[in-house]
Amino acid sequence: MRIPTRLAALGGAAAVSLALLVAPTASAVSSAASSATSVSSATASVKAVGTICYSALPSQAHDTLDLIASGGPFPYSQDGVVFQNREGLLPSHTSGYYHEYTVITPGSPTRGARRIITGKQTQEDYYTADHYASFRLVKFTC
Repeated sequence: MRIPTRLAALGGAAAVSLALLVAPTASAVSSAASSATSVSSATASVKAVGTICYSALPSQAHDTLDLIASGGPFPYSQDGVVFQNREGLLPSHTSGYYHEYTVITPGSPTRGARRIITGKQTQEDYYTADHYASFRLVKFTC
């Protein structure tokens, strides 16, 4: 787990199974199916975003992910603030779901354009090298 506030989400099939076991009523089945559809939509959005292997990230992104895992300290006061997803490229969630962190750009006099955006789920980390014009979900298994 990268930051303590993250929660592991149930997958669509698990949500349906749980709802059927707990309350197998028509409304529970409908609610579970709706939940599964939401999960499927979020998964489709993530696929549209793209992926990147952890090993393909710049070393500064590794440093940022390590800082996130340890809770800081972070080099910029803006690190850890809520990311609003105004571009709408990441899966839609309520405000406060995403947070952003700077990936230091060597030679840049400012924060630069590179960021890690974290979601609440474990290993839900997105990398952007172009200041939110595109995102890639970090895959830790490749």
